[in-house]
Amino acid sequence: MAIKLPPLPFDKKSLEPHMSKETLEFHYGKHHKTYVEKTNELIKGTPYDKIKLQDIVQKSYEKDKKIFNNAAQAWNHEFFWNCLTSAQDEGPSVDLQSSFEESFGSVEDFQEQFTKKATEHFGSGWSWLVKNSDDTLAIITLSNAGTPLVKGLTPLLTCDVWEHAYYIDYRNERPKFLENYWKLVNWNFVEQNHKAATSTKRRSTTSNPKGTDILFATD
Repeated sequence: MAIKLPPLPFDKKSLEPHMSKETLEFHYGKHHKTYVEKTNELIKGTPYDKIKLQDIVQKSYEKDKKIFNNAAQAWNHEFFWNCLTSAQDEGPSVDLQSSFEESFGSVEDFQEQFTKKATEHFGSGWSWLVKNSDDTLAIITLSNAGTPLVKGLTPLLTCDVWEHAYYIDYRNERPKFLENYWKLVNWNFVEQNHKAATSTKRRSTTSNPKGTDILFATD
């Protein structure tokens, strides 16, 4: 069962001027596409060939680094595209604002801390807003193909800080890329993830250290 390259949830020109069509043609059309193709090549004829992408990521983490790196990058990118929108978003909902206030002080404080960590992250990787098992929110950065899926954390939002995410539009100016990233964030998607994580926890009667029941995960 080969995994597929999902369509972008927006038109390639619709994120301009903050993210160009050219960037998406390379980032999505080449980088993301290659991760999907490489994953399919690596899992062909193996038990991984019969399971969905999220499960491939989680099951290969400690067993097959090459499969994990490509599958995790395929999953991370699909999640990242869903974090972006061409719509004029109204910002975080009241419930999400309340969670930001509890964990960071305010929405503005959250954005400042997220931007700082993403900017200061050394080398390639991802900056994530995650929900802990105690319902608190946290900001983490993970290198290379790192993903919260294998750390018992629920991802709510991510920003790709690999250089291929911004070099065409911003060259080496990662801070400028992050400044404009906030103009594209799909807060409705973040809210859906936040609610799904809460409802999943309420229904759960057993511990789930690997986070395998992430209802919003794209497959």
